Amino acid sequence: MGTLKIISEKSESFTDRVEAGQLLANELKYVSGKNTVVLGIPRGGVIIANEIAAALNADLDVVLTHKLGAPGNKELAIGAISENKQLYINKSIAPYVGADEDYIEQEKTFQLKQIEHKVQMYRAILPKLELKQKILIVTDDGVATGATMQAALWSLRRENPDKIILALPVGPKASVAALSKDANETICLRTPPFFDALGRFYLEFGQVEDQELMQILQHESEKRKRIYESR
Repeated sequence: MGTLKIISEKSESFTDRVEAGQLLANELKYVSGKNTVVLGIPRGGVIIANEIAAALNADLDVVLTHKLGAPGNKELAIGAISENKQLYINKSIAPYVGADEDYIEQEKTFQLKQIEHKVQMYRAILPKLELKQKILIVTDDGVATGATMQAALWSLRRENPDKIILALPVGPKASVAALSKDANETICLRTPPFFDALGRFYLEFGQVEDQELMQILQHESEKRKRIYESR
């Protein structure tokens, strides 16, 4: 288990994802942008990651994971699957909501197809970076059960990074603590005592459209190109 730093246990709302990213960046000023990659889980996590990467002058990338929804309630996460097929199943939930092995296999196959579609769309603009021996900062706009982030952490660990720093705006204390076991360092701005819906902790929590996400990825791609051409 790595270190865990919780900034506040109060329930204040962020203005939006941009503010949350800027506040996280302020807590991460001790990290050198050199040899660091900030990875966001699309879509909301990329907004957060973009602010951190800009503040640290670090590289930006995406980490692709999808949650596995429960039978009859797709919003309830029973687990998650990553781009490199790293599977996480929440064994404290899945057996009690009718998610047997056949259902999990079916849901896994479906979500992998969705991920493959995103890989083709996102990686065409921003190719995947080499993450070996890099300092990785992984983020999202928050966690609830933590299933999607858990799969992301397991996936990134297989890339043999130098260090993984988990940076979160908000989440239940129990979920954040559980995730911290798979990161070298964890920073969470807020762990409110009562956590129902993630959007409740943002004054503005609109859906991030693909167009906005593509613009961020295109900007990062152009930055990489300028750096490469200046060498």
